[in-house]
Amino acid sequence: MRAYGGKLDVRPPFQREFVYKEKQRDAVIDTLTQGFPLNVMYWAVREDNTYEIIDGQQRTISICQFVNGDFAFNFRYFHNLQPDEQEQILNYELQVYICSGTDSEKLKWFRTINIAGEELTEQELRNAVYAGPWVSDAKRYFSKNGCPAAKIGSDYLTGSAIRQDYLETAIAWISDGNIEVYMSNHQHDASAAPLWQFFQSVITWIETSFRPTKERKKIMKGVDWGMLYKRYKDQVFDYKQVDDEVKRLILDDDVTKKTGIYPYILTRKEKYLSIRAFTDAQKLAAYERQMGFCADCGQHFELSQMEADHITPWHLGGKTVAENCQMLCRECNRRKSGK
Repeated sequence: MRAYGGKLDVRPPFQREFVYKEKQRDAVIDTLTQGFPLNVMYWAVREDNTYEIIDGQQRTISICQFVNGDFAFNFRYFHNLQPDEQEQILNYELQVYICSGTDSEKLKWFRTINIAGEELTEQELRNAVYAGPWVSDAKRYFSKNGCPAAKIGSDYLTGSAIRQDYLETAIAWISDGNIEVYMSNHQHDASAAPLWQFFQSVITWIETSFRPTKERKKIMKGVDWGMLYKRYKDQVFDYKQVDDEVKRLILDDDVTKKTGIYPYILTRKEKYLSIRAFTDAQKLAAYERQMGFCADCGQHFELSQMEADHITPWHLGGKTVAENCQMLCRECNRRKSGK
């Protein structure tokens, strides 16, 4: 959809579909008929000296649809208005701010103006900055309801395709989180096939390596599978052994973050599980039992200078219960944790 003599792209690739409801649409037309000012709109200059709407798309489309006769306001279509009423709308002056500059400068502008209405997501903003053939092609795979990425990967992704969450995740996976660098490097590529192929490889690896059931998929959603794939894609897993460990960890009350189970199984880093911490009462009881002395170095400390520690480590079967709690000074606890 183009306007301003064909020089304005009203629906650039990064923008969502028209979402205004009847009440919002009518409010725009009411503002025009009363001669009140609409909020300032923002356009960005493209490399070919044409423009694209950054903020104001919904208001612009509302005006165009009314003039085109797509809906009535106060029971009157545009063609029902008196000539002077039509002229008032056609001659209404919009306030437009033109944004230009480098990619980083434009992104800063977009973030600054993205403060009202239904805000654009970070990825929608990036799509605006790095608009081009690559973004258009990538959206075929990742950005529509029922898109290919949703069909094969929705069990493992959070967010929604239409808000660009799937695209953002895929780029983060392939770029190790350097999303803007990746998009800048590929902005003018004709095809996003390498990204789609990488994404397919990740999903195939998940399903062939772990053979997840419907219940297992509930704790696999939102995991950084791209990072895990890159590190462990050449490793062969005994899926039955993995499944048995998953069952045990799901039933373990000390594991408070069940979505961290698969990352833990692969990396053996307990940070992914958020092991349940000792309560203040358990810490105080252990401190009193030790009479304030560190269980490791034997020096005396205030309670505030000490930290709770599992006597028998969690990974060796130790539970987060009072009888398995000991107090260590910060230095000793850091040293033990680093082993």
